[in-house]
Amino acid sequence: MVSAMLLAVDIGNTNITLGVFEGEELRATWHMATGIHRMADEYAALLLNLLHHQGLDPADIKQVALCSVVPPLTATFEELFQRYFHISPLVVGAGVKTGVRIRMDNPREVGADRIVNAAAAHHLYGGPIIITDLGTATTFDTVSKEGDYLGGAIAPGIVTATEALFMRAAVLPRVELVHPEHAIGTNTIAAMQSGIVFGYVGLIEGMVARIQQELGEKAKVVATGGYAELIAKETAVIDVVNPNITLIGLRLIFLMNKAE
Repeated sequence: MVSAMLLAVDIGNTNITLGVFEGEELRATWHMATGIHRMADEYAALLLNLLHHQGLDPADIKQVALCSVVPPLTATFEELFQRYFHISPLVVGAGVKTGVRIRMDNPREVGADRIVNAAAAHHLYGGPIIITDLGTATTFDTVSKEGDYLGGAIAPGIVTATEALFMRAAVLPRVELVHPEHAIGTNTIAAMQSGIVFGYVGLIEGMVARIQQELGEKAKVVATGGYAELIAKETAVIDVVNPNITLIGLRLIFLMNKAE
């Protein structure tokens, strides 16, 4: 007998990440490209096929938690879940209990995914903590010992910067982002890989040092996002890599609001 499952959905600018929880167990995760012009029926077809391929019955999905930084797709996915699953999803936003006090000048400016990450990271690892998310943007989110969201920093994402370099420099090719053998590249591709990968390592090490200096104490550093593993292998400042932190945070926030 399968218990009711929770589907967590993180809608980002580049990718949509989905995960199915049975209790605390994350049974399956998937990633799909963000397509702002896809209709609810198209996303439903993709999702139903993914569930079927994993051997999961859509009828067992009884709960949905969602965060989004792409407002048009929020409505698309709400329509999807209402039509195909007969569920009104919990959408993280104003009025939703997250357990995180936001200490920003304008709390509404903070992306829902960053608050979800803060909730999960503090729950899993305590505080103070710095979460670096290596996605479309490279973000640094700082959470206090008490679990307050203090603020952070935003830089271009590693792929965003790489694509900009390729597009704006006529003679530079697209390159695969892999571990560089040397800092001193002896050909164009090796030089680009070194500059991009080691450059972002330097960005992360420098930002972490500055944030910790301002905090006045050492904070644990958690990395997430598509290139977290690559960067974490090149630096000692990242303490833990957790690719599922947003999905875990969505489940925690769902349970907080369900309990009310």
